[in-house]
Amino acid sequence: MLRNNHGLLAALLIFVPLCSCDTTVCDIPNKNERFDCHPDAPATSTNCQSRGCCWQSGTPSKEQSESDARRVIDVPYCFYPKDYPTYNVTAWKETDYGYTASLARSTPSSWPNDVKALTLDIWFETAQRLHFKIYDPNTKRYEVPIRTPPVPHQKARNPEYIVKYRASPFGITVTRRTNGAILFDTMIDSAPLIFADQFIQISSQLSTHLLYGIGGRKSTLLHNASSWQQFAMWARDQAPQFNTNLYGSHPFYINIERDGLSHGVFLLNSNAMDVDIQPMPAVTFRTIGGILDFYVFTGPSTTSVVQQYTEVIGRPQMPPYWALGFHLCRYNYGSVQKLKLVIERNRKLKIPYEVQWNDIDYMDKHLDWTYDKVAYAGLPNVVKDIHNYGQKYVIIVDPGISTDYPGKYKPYDEGLKSGIFVRNATGQPLIGRVWPGSTVFPDFTHPGAAEWWYQQMKDFHDVLPFDGLWTDMNEPSNFVDGSTVGCTQNRLDRPPYVPGIAENVLQAKTICPSAQQYLSSHYNLHNMYGLTEVQATQSGLHKLLGKRSLVVSRSSFPSLGHFGSHWSGDISSTWEDLYYSIPAILEYQFYGIPMVGADICGFQHDTTEELCVRWMQLGAFYPFMRNHNDDTSKDQDPAAFSASARQIMKTALELRYWLLPYFYTRFHYSHLTGAPVVQPLFSHYPHDKNTYPIDKQFMWGSELLISPVLDQGQTEVRAYFPADLWYDIYSGVRLTGVGSLVTIKAPLEKINVHVRGGSILPLQSPNVTTTQSRKNPFEILVAFNASGLAFGSLFWDDGESLDTFESGKYDFIEFNARKGSVISKVVKMGYHPASGLYLNNVYIFGVSQAPKSATVNGKMAIVHYNPQTQVLQINGFSVDLLNMISIKWQ
Repeated sequence: MLRNNHGLLAALLIFVPLCSCDTTVCDIPNKNERFDCHPDAPATSTNCQSRGCCWQSGTPSKEQSESDARRVIDVPYCFYPKDYPTYNVTAWKETDYGYTASLARSTPSSWPNDVKALTLDIWFETAQRLHFKIYDPNTKRYEVPIRTPPVPHQKARNPEYIVKYRASPFGITVTRRTNGAILFDTMIDSAPLIFADQFIQISSQLSTHLLYGIGGRKSTLLHNASSWQQFAMWARDQAPQFNTNLYGSHPFYINIERDGLSHGVFLLNSNAMDVDIQPMPAVTFRTIGGILDFYVFTGPSTTSVVQQYTEVIGRPQMPPYWALGFHLCRYNYGSVQKLKLVIERNRKLKIPYEVQWNDIDYMDKHLDWTYDKVAYAGLPNVVKDIHNYGQKYVIIVDPGISTDYPGKYKPYDEGLKSGIFVRNATGQPLIGRVWPGSTVFPDFTHPGAAEWWYQQMKDFHDVLPFDGLWTDMNEPSNFVDGSTVGCTQNRLDRPPYVPGIAENVLQAKTICPSAQQYLSSHYNLHNMYGLTEVQATQSGLHKLLGKRSLVVSRSSFPSLGHFGSHWSGDISSTWEDLYYSIPAILEYQFYGIPMVGADICGFQHDTTEELCVRWMQLGAFYPFMRNHNDDTSKDQDPAAFSASARQIMKTALELRYWLLPYFYTRFHYSHLTGAPVVQPLFSHYPHDKNTYPIDKQFMWGSELLISPVLDQGQTEVRAYFPADLWYDIYSGVRLTGVGSLVTIKAPLEKINVHVRGGSILPLQSPNVTTTQSRKNPFEILVAFNASGLAFGSLFWDDGESLDTFESGKYDFIEFNARKGSVISKVVKMGYHPASGLYLNNVYIFGVSQAPKSATVNGKMAIVHYNPQTQVLQINGFSVDLLNMISIKWQ
């Protein structure tokens, strides 16, 4: 139960006929083991008794409104007794693929329309992945329509998990075979399984309180299950704030076990839901539709959990190389003259500057697939100039299609003719209000919607040749609740239970749940709306451009990363939001969406020069790097600041572009294996408990540790260095980590970046665009570990063609180093760039003695050695990376 508002001081236990008359069934002295019987606050002793549950009141820790109480939870006053009626196993059978069972209940729950008979199917899909479904065998219910691996006909061999069950009351437990750790365990007497038509609830014990995921909302990275918390999921147009459902829905978590191993759990369900955690520790999934469709992943590392998860939902897409550059945007440049001014003044700085964006102000009357021929007269010529400079251009599109110009607005006319708009309960196109006024909403699950969307895209691209699309407002957002005529009073618009979402009604700021889409009701599909738009958009761009592109979506759902990318929404220009951008980016790595970023310098309100400098430094290590702000804030593009600030920002951008070959290679590994690109420290140091809560530092792959300044006026950072060998990326100075906090200098012009010993990074001299930088020679940075070894690799292709790995049109080079030598090996050679791939510079960190000479492929090279930093630099050569290279020094 969520905190009760009545402030009753006396403790009172009430029992009802549905419960056993044995008073011990309510005797649960450990309050952390009480499970909420009345999640729909406010609860009273009377309505608690009517549900057959136990009541024990107390004093709330603080006063709060009812709407707050729906989202901030504590020890429930109304909780389930130990013998609350639930399901029993009536048949259990081992099968070739796992198990199947029949479940039944004879006594109704307190929720309407119980499903009395259920089927449980369990598949041993792989040795590391268990899949089970609980569903109604007699009535077909909605299931999430995303592509997942087909269920097997045979059990996986040597599974890393053990499955057991309890017949009465029903319970299932999944444990790790090697150590017995809990992976999923519903055998909790006071947490019954409930499966009613619009209220489904299941609880499981957690292995420990160390929980990550369950997004997305504004939060720290670690969700410490030693406190009561609720995560509500229902996509909403909402600037990020605490304890509130935001743009995406991700019912997936990672749980670190006592010995540092990790496992993951995924509920494939797109309906509105709560996920509650409590200090038992335990988790409760509470959804209002669909079925229970769970996957359990054994890991045992956090990286392997994410790899196993993305094997189910789809591996991340490979972004085009240019998408890793610096992007610039603002809402309301106001005119084409101001747009050109911003472009020119940033070009004059000679900063790496890759992509120019336009927000909705470029449109004519906010109509998709138009541009304002007055304020933005000549915009096609600006785009031509952008392309001539080697830059790219991205525009925003919103799903709301105007109804105000029938017969004169092709997207509406053709969509209406094709019948691809979302319909209201009476079968007519649902009318809402968004930026252009009265609008309808495309149903991207309709078979004709993708082709209609592509045709609008193509027609406009002929006028304004964009390179990528930004799909905003796709929760979908609506400026009226439900529709212009409201919603019905039916069971979809007024369900018996509403999760703890903002405003406590499903249609708030979106369309009616009763709206009909091709595949199902919006009640079932709402959380997937943004995903289905991204799928249609990516498909259309591939067809239109014939190469990789960029689709950036605000709303998200599992598998989005297979089709597009994400940014964290309308954050503010505050030091607080600077910090919270880090856990947001790390969390989305867990969800298989590695291409993610935050609005650098903040979207809302005026930034300051110091804040924007620090944010540009941090943003240089976002996967998706875009500076963007709103229409009322002052300019915050790099050229808008002082000469000193501009130079610091330029330095940060040049560092990013220098690292891009390495970063691109990390994206290749992500695309291939599902491994996150950006990772928390505990991913690489799982046995170091100090790393578990760290979310003010992060890593690129396993090679780079980033320790930004996140507070105003600070010129030092208290950074944690796990027990390992680390090198300052700028100087090569060595720091031996012992698993402790270290104070390091961080003047305004510096963001601290350290290379982990054992790493080899492929690098490339930066230029103003990736088109130019990709023509430059390569460098490598070698950082020896304590054993005097290092390893790295380079993935390289043309940066934009589709499926280059799958078609073999790429190069892959491995680098190995030991004291005295670096050797490269060409593993794959399937791409031959016109400018060649040449190496002409090597930095080697951790060389304890000055070498007398160095050779590259047997020829003498130039040696530079710094005895204070123990950095060796070898240059004065140029060799082809597509041949084996041998670098030696002595």
